[in-house]
Amino acid sequence: MPFKIVIISGSQSGAERAALDWSVKHELPRGGWCPGGLTEPLDPAYKLKEAATEKMLEVIDANVRDSEATIVFTLGPKAAGFAQKAGAAARKQKKPILHVHRGILGVSEKIVAFLDKYYVRRLHVTGSTEADEPGLSVWVTSELEKSKVILDRRPE
Repeated sequence: MPFKIVIISGSQSGAERAALDWSVKHELPRGGWCPGGLTEPLDPAYKLKEAATEKMLEVIDANVRDSEATIVFTLGPKAAGFAQKAGAAARKQKKPILHVHRGILGVSEKIVAFLDKYYVRRLHVTGSTEADEPGLSVWVTSELEKSKVILDRRPE
């Protein structure tokens, strides 16, 4: 079963941009919401929509709403800041959520099991920023790549 999932994400550096860059590389459908009034232009390949608000919590709520499930990536075992808020938004909206961090063994296998369990086709990917957890982007890209390899090897 090839990786056929729409990636929904925001504009923050770190987990969100890593997921968007990865989806561009693999020509996967993608999109999501970013805060209105950003000072730096975003890559149009991300296909993000600018929200009518600058409030990150409302943007997070919109990305959770427009997806079927959320994965939160952090290097450490506890999500903080907007990564934690995304988890709270998913629980409030009664959407499946998976928090993965570098201390967990078999992250890519857990991602695949999560996608299978909930039949996810529109996946919200979020997590810490690169400023808060340097090196997160590389790790997120690696785990998404491994997950894709597992799914691509399956018969259709």
